Amino acid sequence: MLLIILALASAADLRGGVTPVQKVIQLLQGMAAKGQHEKQEEATKFAAFKQFCDDTVVTKQRSLKEANQAIEMLQADIQKAISDSSQIAARIEELDGLIAEFQADKKASIDLREKEHSEYKKQHLDYTESVDSLSRAIQVMRSMSLPPTAALLQVAKMARVPERVKRTIASFLATDAEVIENLAQPMDPLAVSAPQANAFDFQSGGVVEMLQKLEDKFKDERNELEKAEMEAKHAHEMVVQDLDGQIKAATRELGRQASAKAQRDQDAAEAKGDLTDTTATRDEDERYLNQLNAECGQKSTDFASRQQLRTEELEAIAKAIEILESGSVSGNAEKYLPNLVQTSKKVSFVYLRAATEKGPLVMPVQRGAANFLQSRAAELQSRILELVADKVAMDPFVKVRKMIKDLIVRLMEEASEEADHKSWCDTELTTNKQTRDTKTADVESLTSQRDELGADIGKLSQEIKDLAAAIAALDASVGEATKQRFAESASNKQTAEDAQEAQTAVAQALSVLKDFYDRAAEAIAFVQKPALGAPETFSAPYTGMGSESGGVIGMLEVIQSDFARLEAETESSEQEAGKAFDRFTAESAQDKAVKSTQLDHREKTRTKKKGDLQDTNKDLKATQGELDAALTYYDKLKPSCVDAGVSYSDRVQRRQQEIESLQEALRILDGEDIA
Repeated sequence: MLLIILALASAADLRGGVTPVQKVIQLLQGMAAKGQHEKQEEATKFAAFKQFCDDTVVTKQRSLKEANQAIEMLQADIQKAISDSSQIAARIEELDGLIAEFQADKKASIDLREKEHSEYKKQHLDYTESVDSLSRAIQVMRSMSLPPTAALLQVAKMARVPERVKRTIASFLATDAEVIENLAQPMDPLAVSAPQANAFDFQSGGVVEMLQKLEDKFKDERNELEKAEMEAKHAHEMVVQDLDGQIKAATRELGRQASAKAQRDQDAAEAKGDLTDTTATRDEDERYLNQLNAECGQKSTDFASRQQLRTEELEAIAKAIEILESGSVSGNAEKYLPNLVQTSKKVSFVYLRAATEKGPLVMPVQRGAANFLQSRAAELQSRILELVADKVAMDPFVKVRKMIKDLIVRLMEEASEEADHKSWCDTELTTNKQTRDTKTADVESLTSQRDELGADIGKLSQEIKDLAAAIAALDASVGEATKQRFAESASNKQTAEDAQEAQTAVAQALSVLKDFYDRAAEAIAFVQKPALGAPETFSAPYTGMGSESGGVIGMLEVIQSDFARLEAETESSEQEAGKAFDRFTAESAQDKAVKSTQLDHREKTRTKKKGDLQDTNKDLKATQGELDAALTYYDKLKPSCVDAGVSYSDRVQRRQQEIESLQEALRILDGEDIA
């Protein structure tokens, strides 16, 4: 027995405390407690994991529903934008046709007018030449300094001269030739020529009268021709002006339609981009949801299997402890085996995936001047003096004096400009009304554009916020999973070390027991015959408790194989957990990359729209400023240009009183300054 105890002590690495069997029992009890704790912890963690699965499925399904609704709306928006663009394109084509038609009508009108004017110039030249010829013929007929034949022949050749006039001229020219011929012959006292001369004079006077009437007729016809030319020219200018107006109106509408078409095309392009992003997000959520459903289902199956396995393991451990705590094992162990130091370690190999202003100093002299100006402003009902009083009370002294001097100069300049103000008002009021109407329409359009951009930016900001929150949740999940992975890895490492230690302890116990029983089986006892009368002693050799050793060794071998299985399962669990962690981090990285891309796209889109909004606000501010300036200018025009019940003399008197009040205030300030 002493030799067995020494052998067991040497093999078990004496450290004092408990025997190897008690060590095994303690390890089994620790395993049972730890297994029960880990089973409950695993159930608790799986419940959290199941809750994560349920919550995430609900969230993803809601996201998918919202995404499908958004896709339908975006598709409808795209179709509407394309339809609007097509309708606008048809209107643009119609406007192009109208402009071309108006331009063709304008060209035809100009060509016709040029043709009419060319015909007019010919007729006018013909009338002018005819009148000149008639004037020369009348002058020749009256002077009779030269024969009228050439002048009358020229008149007779004109196409515009009636045939009866031509016949009269021909008849006159025939008589004229006879008279000339008779006058050229020598005087014959017996010749009777006086009647012929009288006939010539009479006929010459008739021809002159006829030519004068014809000249007057041609002049009247030329005047009518000139009048008709002026009327035709005016009518042509009115037609061209009307066509130009229609061309300008159509061109302006064409510009608006082209801008509207470009906007609708841009809307369609942006909606297509949003549709692509939303579809990609929806598809990624669908893939993630399918993968999550598969993983959650697999985890549920694995959980049930692990719970069943842990239950069976706990039952096996309980049975082993029951056997090892029996008197045949523990009693002999307390009797023959050395004590060891108890070491108890807790292990864990459960994997959990994480779900996811001071006022200015006012001098007394300024306060006195301000009070004076305030009282004068109340007396005169002068807004200028009231504003100056406020400035005097608030602004620095030097600035106040300069302001009053500048205001006096400005009022005096206004007084010098009052004389010709009325003729200027009509033009300014007309121009101001056109400006107000135009700028009002521009402000309304820019306001609508600003509101639309603001709504888009708000929507993008919310999407950016949601994506940033999702990315932060992914990062938190990865961080928590990494933390859990490190803890789990350390736990698995400790479990493997504990299993190796237990296997070593059991192997040592088995080695000691086997060596002992092998040696005990080889022991030899010589049989001796008892002496006569001597008491009976041993009758068989002692071979130890061979009948009980088989159960002890077998149980210890089972315990050894259980620790080996624990080590293998822990290493396998570590590998599976590592792979699951790698898959989780890869999937999270992919999901984060998709959401980061979407976040970047929306941030760029928001930046662009913010730039557009800034430009629109600038344009709106500038346009509103121009409108406000026009309205302010109109308000300034109304007291002097619109009948406001204040006459010119009253305005002059009131301005003079304001100037005197300002000069008095300046004297007050100067007096205080000298004091």
